[in-house]
Amino acid sequence: MTGVVAVFALLVVVFVTQSARVGRAHLTGPIVFVASGIGVGLVLTGGADAETSRTIAEVTLALTLFHDAAQLQPREVRGDSVFTGRLLLVGLPLTIGAGYLLARWIFPGSSVWLALLLAATLAPTDAGLGAATVLNPVVPVRVRRILNVESGLNDGMATPVVLFAVAAAAGAAPEAALVDALRELAIGAVLGILAGYASGRLIERSRRAGWAESALLPVATLSVPVLAYYGAVEAGGNGFVAAFVAGTAYAAAQTDSRHTHAGLELTDRLSALLGFAVWLLFGITVAHHLDWMVRWQSLLYAALSLTALRMLPVALCLVGTGLRRRTVLFVGWFGPRGLASVVFALITYETLGAADPDVQTLIGAVATTVLLSVVLHGLSAGPWAQRYGDWAQRTRPAVETQPAAEPLAVRRSVGGHTTYGPPDGASTPPR
Repeated sequence: MTGVVAVFALLVVVFVTQSARVGRAHLTGPIVFVASGIGVGLVLTGGADAETSRTIAEVTLALTLFHDAAQLQPREVRGDSVFTGRLLLVGLPLTIGAGYLLARWIFPGSSVWLALLLAATLAPTDAGLGAATVLNPVVPVRVRRILNVESGLNDGMATPVVLFAVAAAAGAAPEAALVDALRELAIGAVLGILAGYASGRLIERSRRAGWAESALLPVATLSVPVLAYYGAVEAGGNGFVAAFVAGTAYAAAQTDSRHTHAGLELTDRLSALLGFAVWLLFGITVAHHLDWMVRWQSLLYAALSLTALRMLPVALCLVGTGLRRRTVLFVGWFGPRGLASVVFALITYETLGAADPDVQTLIGAVATTVLLSVVLHGLSAGPWAQRYGDWAQRTRPAVETQPAAEPLAVRRSVGGHTTYGPPDGASTPPR
């Protein structure tokens, strides 16, 4: 394991120092680190430790959820609620339902709970894998914000479904599993509010009163999602929901958004570094379980998951919103599967084990989908964003280019890992 850590550190140094040049070739951080992980995995005698991988992935997702929630501005959410609300409340359930039916058809031997688990695991999106779509200022600000908000919220919304399906697949009575999922959701939400708001107020008061060294305050902010996540888990709650809610509560406790953004910089950087580690470990795991993935059923499910299962629900739920067909197609395609799906697959692996061939098939389908998404969305993000943005500037579709209520908190990219941050430059959003 020490050798893998040394290789990882070397890769980080090399990649970061060459990231601008690599980015011009449309190669993202996830592509580079997954490819490197596959190479490392092919020469290792043993695969990545599942418990270590899960811990790193869970902490990374908790930091990302907290950061995304803390950066979301209420007016941004309200201004585009007609779009994001449909994507989350209509599109996401449609995606899970269609994914369940497809899993029952392609994997007829699997149980209904494993089919539901597969569908829910691959429902959340990860805008980080298509960073150029939300970084390129030529893309209308409203479209970028829709993708930002959707990917920031659907992880937490899919988590209860995943945990319910895992519990039911493990043998728990469906009614008991549902009650447990709802209980975990409630505990996570309450503890997230408490941890986020109380910590936010304390940090805000300390900053104003000069009680702490200002350089150390970001360290306290970094600890808030860790407190929320592990505090909720220890209390029997949903840690991911707690981390996301804590971010919202933390931001509400701050009186100046400029200090909120500044305090989250360390969280941003650490989640980027841990994200690189997750993708390296994912690549190592892929190299050691290729037999779980190289199956026509997994390839078919992955291909349909990234296309029809995403794009058709998006098209249906956006009917009547005024978005043009090309915009709907753009939003539908850029629904990459990433970190949340990896975390859910690791939870499945540790809870259900890998002795059951049906579980192997499920994890193989998830890994295949994520691997294809890393490559296809990473390579297509830059060129397609530029072409779509050029079209939008020429035609200026009314709904897509409607002025925003405030500047977009764009997701910045650190080697392919994207996070929210205040916009550069102008006080009005790019159009």
